[in-house]
Amino acid sequence: MNIVTLGGLTAGIGILLLTGMRWWFREGHKPAALVPFLLAFGYGMLAIISTGGLVSGIAGATLWGANGLGDLALVYGVGGHSANVTRAAQTALSNGGYVVVLLLTLVIVGLAKWAKKVPISKLAFGALAGICLGLSGTVAGVAAVPLASAANGVGLIFTAML
Repeated sequence: MNIVTLGGLTAGIGILLLTGMRWWFREGHKPAALVPFLLAFGYGMLAIISTGGLVSGIAGATLWGANGLGDLALVYGVGGHSANVTRAAQTALSNGGYVVVLLLTLVIVGLAKWAKKVPISKLAFGALAGICLGLSGTVAGVAAVPLASAANGVGLIFTAML
């Protein structure tokens, strides 16, 4: 089971803060400039909610690394302490939800490979922030619940059409 520490939460929120500042000051706060980051953010949340397979394993290893680096920064950087901040109730994906995660994986890979105007850093940092915050008990973590429900709903419609 994946857990989020206060260090991992801090890393995710730090990415959100830096992305927001870059969007506001460098990108002229145009809504279209946030779309790739937000798409990858939602994908990261769904990836960390996934319970098995390669995507979930990569997301879990990424969360483990973010927790470690964030904990190091908290403990040795500012003298704080780290604690478990994982949300108590986790939302599970259905088989249709897993279809949506797989399709979003293909979309993210396709954007990274062929969309020359979409910086890969936006996709990578968006997914990393989603992974760091998807299981947390914060507002961002709570947002993963309706996101998972929406993925399950879209997946149900998709599988019903077949």
